[in-house]
Amino acid sequence: MPLLNKTEARSSSLASPSGRRSSWSAARLALTAFFAVDGFLFASWVVRIPDVRAQVAASHSALGLALLCISAGAVATMALVGRLCLRFGSRPVTVAALAVFSLSVALPAHTHSVLALGTVLLLFGAGYGAANVAMNSAAVDLVAELRRPVMPSFHAGYSLGGLLGAAIGGLLAGRLSAAWALTLAAALGAVVTAVAGAALLRAPAARPRTVNSPAAPGRSRPTGHARLLVLLLGLVALCTAYGEGALADWATLHLTDDVHASAALAAAGYAAFAFAMTVGRLSGTWLTERLGHTRVLLLGGLAACAGMATAALAPSVPAALAGFVLVGLGLANVFPLAIARAGETAGPQGVATASTLGYAGMLIGPPVIGFLADALSLPTALLTVAASSALAGLLSLTVRRPRTT
Repeated sequence: MPLLNKTEARSSSLASPSGRRSSWSAARLALTAFFAVDGFLFASWVVRIPDVRAQVAASHSALGLALLCISAGAVATMALVGRLCLRFGSRPVTVAALAVFSLSVALPAHTHSVLALGTVLLLFGAGYGAANVAMNSAAVDLVAELRRPVMPSFHAGYSLGGLLGAAIGGLLAGRLSAAWALTLAAALGAVVTAVAGAALLRAPAARPRTVNSPAAPGRSRPTGHARLLVLLLGLVALCTAYGEGALADWATLHLTDDVHASAALAAAGYAAFAFAMTVGRLSGTWLTERLGHTRVLLLGGLAACAGMATAALAPSVPAALAGFVLVGLGLANVFPLAIARAGETAGPQGVATASTLGYAGMLIGPPVIGFLADALSLPTALLTVAASSALAGLLSLTVRRPRTT
């Protein structure tokens, strides 16, 4: 009889909250792997753009139109994926989307015309957009289950994957052709998708949660208010992504042309920004638990504003680099927390709406900076990043959670 009691106790312990937390730890690791491979695959493509451009003999304008197909494919897919997540669940859609994205990464290197490149980049963008909505929706469910603000840690995985993809892609650039390098990246993506997907699908499903969407019975706010909240959160994401997109394309040029940095130091500018953003996201959960969502969003936006103003107006290379580091630390957690709150408010459709607006910010940032740089100057144009960062921080005051009594 005592042996039976011990066995029963052991079985009950597996079904206990601690046992469930163990399973959720496995799900968290699997989902982090998805975020990391997403960043790795995208960076692997980015470092090979010059090779693909030469292969298809594209002019700057033709290449720009082809690259626009990535954004078109992503934006066209995001709303649909939100509905698919509601119908089939975020996890299966995540696995399917990452499988499509992994396979699509190898295709651009096998094109021989701008038209063919644009066509495959539509699929590439669709896979990328679908993966981001589905992963963030699954992450929102996991955050709700864990009852901890761990969303920044997932996005830290994306940042780390991007840094690793860029580093490995750079090392392979002189040793492997673009076709081989992207094929290997696609194969790695497929393997990670299979292994992490099996773990993610085996983990216990998230318990149903109430969201402020039209389909959610018992919602606590009017539908119109929930939609407005998601739009405001999407605007926060847009302002943040505007800065990320602008710095990705213009930070190096600003350092060489305006601050007169060497090529090596200029290359370190964006690397410093990306590394700071990764560090910021790794500490995002700790910061959010101690300061709360609203303070992290507000202080992050204001810190990024100060950092961008410093980087844009700095007369010296060290000051400019320090400014880029502050921008990275400031913006690190704004986008993840905005997406998390949108998902908490309206489920996968909230994630899709906020993500679409955020992606639009990354899309419009580089050309707006370029236009303003021609009309005024690049430092002046970069001050719009400071303004958008401050706006993102101040908007956090309009989307903070109501106090509960």
